[in-house]
Amino acid sequence: MSAGSKSPQRFVHWPARQALDAALSKAPTAPPPPRGQLGGARTVALPVPREPQTRGASQGPSRCLPRQAGLDSDAVRRGMVDKLRQSGHFDERVLQALQDVPRHHFVDPGLAAQAYLDNALPIGFEQTISKPSVVARGLDAALKALAPRANLGKVLDIGTGCGYAAAVTARVAADVYSVERIRALHDLARNNLRALRVPNLRLILGDGMLGCPQGAPFDAILSGAAALTLPQVWLDQLVVGGVLIAPIGDPQQLLLYRKRSATTFDVQQLEGAKFVPLKSGLT
Repeated sequence: MSAGSKSPQRFVHWPARQALDAALSKAPTAPPPPRGQLGGARTVALPVPREPQTRGASQGPSRCLPRQAGLDSDAVRRGMVDKLRQSGHFDERVLQALQDVPRHHFVDPGLAAQAYLDNALPIGFEQTISKPSVVARGLDAALKALAPRANLGKVLDIGTGCGYAAAVTARVAADVYSVERIRALHDLARNNLRALRVPNLRLILGDGMLGCPQGAPFDAILSGAAALTLPQVWLDQLVVGGVLIAPIGDPQQLLLYRKRSATTFDVQQLEGAKFVPLKSGLT
């Protein structure tokens, strides 16, 4: 599918499957789409968690998560976070978000022992879970660029993968729309995130090169995949004053774009980068 073509997008709101299934069962039945075509996005009202949480606020790991001896303790994550803190580069809000999100919950059990090392790890389909330092770098740069705002506002996350970066981003944003083009990874992220019950995160099955028209405009756009050139539609979906951070070019450079007007942008080079390539179409 070409980058300019439209692709169907599927939303998932949290809390997820049981609530979604229940809501769908009560919703009026829409006519089926033509054979060979997927239906468009469908909005479903979902029940609110019993203990409402402040949108965008730091939240500790859910008690619903499965226990893994030694890997799900605050102390193990704190060791990872303390190493990042020692660099002196990262906003404390970002470090707290990394402390809140149990990274081992997002990797294969066979790799759980490596979850709190600053490594990228495979998640299948030639994709990886990003290094904690890489997630922190993008969020830190976005927060500083949008200062003195309390959080990132409404964020578009390109490339959900296993859902880890989206979960961390949700701790420092008001709302997060996370787009994934690989159906199996979209489903993996949905399963990984179910127990965390992140109320301000929406997962979307769609072509990330097209952004997310349903949620636009965004205060910040963060890409977890590298493009040779920046898709114009991303810039179009950014609010004036907003920031976009993405790895661009060959060799890759992590760039920060600030939108000054509808047609003008400031560009800042952050650092060299090594991300998986950005691709179009659904698989």
